[in-house]
Amino acid sequence: MAGGGGTRLWPLSRERRPKPFLPLLEGGRCLLEATVSRLGPLIQAHDVHVVTDARYADLVREVAPGIPAANIIGEPVGRNTAAAVALASEAIERPDDEVMVVLPPDQAIRDAAGFRAALVAAAERAASGAMVTLGIAPTEPSTGYGYVVASGAAQVHAGRETYAVARFEEKPTPDRARRLIASGAAYWNAGTFVWRRGAVRDGLARHAPDISGPIHEWMAGAKGPGQPKGRGEAGWPGSALAATYAALRATSIDYALLEPASLEGQVAVVPAAIGWSDLGSWSALRSYLADSGAPLITAEAPAEVIAIGSSNVLVHAQGARTVALVGLDDLVVIDTPEALLISSIEAAQDVKQVVDQLRSEGRHDLL
Repeated sequence: MAGGGGTRLWPLSRERRPKPFLPLLEGGRCLLEATVSRLGPLIQAHDVHVVTDARYADLVREVAPGIPAANIIGEPVGRNTAAAVALASEAIERPDDEVMVVLPPDQAIRDAAGFRAALVAAAERAASGAMVTLGIAPTEPSTGYGYVVASGAAQVHAGRETYAVARFEEKPTPDRARRLIASGAAYWNAGTFVWRRGAVRDGLARHAPDISGPIHEWMAGAKGPGQPKGRGEAGWPGSALAATYAALRATSIDYALLEPASLEGQVAVVPAAIGWSDLGSWSALRSYLADSGAPLITAEAPAEVIAIGSSNVLVHAQGARTVALVGLDDLVVIDTPEALLISSIEAAQDVKQVVDQLRSEGRHDLL
């Protein structure tokens, strides 16, 4: 799912080139490129489909050229992840007992082999009909992530323990996060899901028929003899689905499907300690790069950065000027030709508020 967004990485992440397509990782790799590469050899590029805003079909081809054009599923407008999953489950024509892996593009994973092994275990449990999520072993009582709470005895699949999910808890208070971790049964929700195509379609039909129903009906009407209308074009179905899609409820797949399904005992979790990092903010990116030994201060020519007596700063310059820092600590400085962001690390999660203010003022040139 590479629909765009990334408002907490403004001003680098913009509507013309959002977060999944930014070269934020070591070696100048972008997040979507790294996500696709990480799947091999378990899942080859020709079996990868990308759900994205139809405007970004060309960007998908640019950063992930191994993905066939027909595998780019274009949304006419963003409606959050429930609609994206529903659209993919209809557009990807496979037998209902085949297993789908649903991935976000905005995460970094150090142990790629361990990640693939966790997917194999999840696929094995999903083959029995369960909807499975990967649960990241928490390293701190974070209040910025949702938690998956496991219950019952472990089942072993592909050599890994898997558990039933009792419930999900969204972004707890600090005290609640500490209690969750102390329980030993709570994991961060990585937004990575594994299920049979038929299981997710049936689940959405029961728990979110207002989302899955209109998409299913539109797809059924779009499919005539042979190839569906527009198949083979990058970004299919794109604008053709606009009227139906615009009327859909915008909500996450967690709220629409997984939370109610977990209360019915239909969701499982595979715990994974794989060096996972959510790259959803500048502070998260700084931590990841620092742990990787990658440079925290970068510049794109002709920009230049001079840092004197400064530490723990994340700086990226891509304007035509010199950025100088003297005696600073724990800051984020992102300099682009149109906008300059200066934030403390602690407040980096609040960058989205800048985007919200710009949008409310109609300043779309900066979005």
